[in-house]
Amino acid sequence: MYKNMAKLLLLLSTLSLLGGCAVGPEYVRPAMPVPSAFRENSDWKTAAPQGINPEDHWWEYYGDAKLNELVSLANQSNQNILLAEAQYRHAYALADAAQVSYYPTVGLSAGDSRGRTGSNLQSANSRTATFNVSWEADLWGSIRRAVESGKATSQASAADLAAARLTIQAAVVQDYIQLRITDQLKALFANTLAAYEKSLRLTQAQFSAGVVTRSDVALAETTLKSAQAQATDLDVQRSQLEHAIAILLGKTPAEFSLEPAPMAIKLPVIPGILPSELLERRPDVAGSERRVAAANANIGVAKTAYFPTLLLGGSATNPSISQLLNTAPGLWSVGATVAGTLFDGGAHQSQNAQARANYDAAVAQYKQTVLNGFQEVEDNLAAQRVLEQESRAQNDAVLSAREAERIILSQYRAGTANFVSVTTAQTLALSNERAAVQLLGRQFTASVSLVKAIGGGWSSAQLTQELEKHETR
Repeated sequence: MYKNMAKLLLLLSTLSLLGGCAVGPEYVRPAMPVPSAFRENSDWKTAAPQGINPEDHWWEYYGDAKLNELVSLANQSNQNILLAEAQYRHAYALADAAQVSYYPTVGLSAGDSRGRTGSNLQSANSRTATFNVSWEADLWGSIRRAVESGKATSQASAADLAAARLTIQAAVVQDYIQLRITDQLKALFANTLAAYEKSLRLTQAQFSAGVVTRSDVALAETTLKSAQAQATDLDVQRSQLEHAIAILLGKTPAEFSLEPAPMAIKLPVIPGILPSELLERRPDVAGSERRVAAANANIGVAKTAYFPTLLLGGSATNPSISQLLNTAPGLWSVGATVAGTLFDGGAHQSQNAQARANYDAAVAQYKQTVLNGFQEVEDNLAAQRVLEQESRAQNDAVLSAREAERIILSQYRAGTANFVSVTTAQTLALSNERAAVQLLGRQFTASVSLVKAIGGGWSSAQLTQELEKHETR
């Protein structure tokens, strides 16, 4: 019997080697037209050809130690990242489960029963031990295609995790920058309010001296109170940004606060990439491509349903486990079963159609994700270019407004200008200075969005490395 069981195991091994055929189409990445350069900045690649180093933390390019600390905390504690990590582990567990079908199922069972039989109630004991093995030969590649689909899906989940991390990192950086921009606006209003209070005291003194009318004092008070209201409104914005950062760090707003601080962030030069590299750099694009590969493998799985299955198995039974292992069994069997479907009412055809439709949907999703990626890069390249030009013009406007305010105040003190002119100049100066600070915030936002659009230094090669690392565990 053991010779027969050995022959069975040898047959299983031989069939596993011979089963090299796998039905279904071989995977080819969907073709996607890619421009040779980004329209909005054809010199971007030439200006900085190295790209973001995958080993670097891209947010450190902004040069703020507190920001680095916050992103590090978010990487560890953000709930969306933890969710993506759990989904990633689940996907790899499913991929492992698909590979189990490569191997035979081996079982061992033992039983012991006692009773009395016959008219004289003689004792009757029964002990059995059974060993069994079964295996489905993967003749048509159903298991291989399922494993292929599982691996591609797990890689897609790894890309989703990378995309989740990048999204959260970018959100922390952008919220932190906006908070510091708000701090800078509050500092601007603090200086402005001090100047307006000085103007009010000047106007009150001149009114007491009979030089100006009560309307000038009322106008000065209105200007001051209006600026105070605008300054107070910034507190709402700052509080909300602080709350948003707390949630991104996995904390409640009550647990987190950031002290006001000067603007220490610098606007970095973002290394460029070619449009063709974008397909390998963005995790959402890589994830969509891996889902196309999984859908392609599932077509093969659906096709194998048309073919018969071959199930091999054997069993042996003896009075005890020790006798089963050391002596010839009392009862044994070895056999093979071939099973196939003769009529299913079109179920297999429907499953095949579903698999192909899922593949077509995955291809469309992949191509749309690529197009969205190109748009995001182009949008933020355009934003950077235009905002830089706008910033230069706005800074010139700030200088002119400050000079106009200085001149009008001097004329007012000399009695050659009325306070309406002073108020107009002060309001214009505040408006332009505020616009300059807000414009700086928009430049930083576009910068962070561009880093995110090009993948933050991530590379699809990490998916292969992660899969290899997982398979060696």
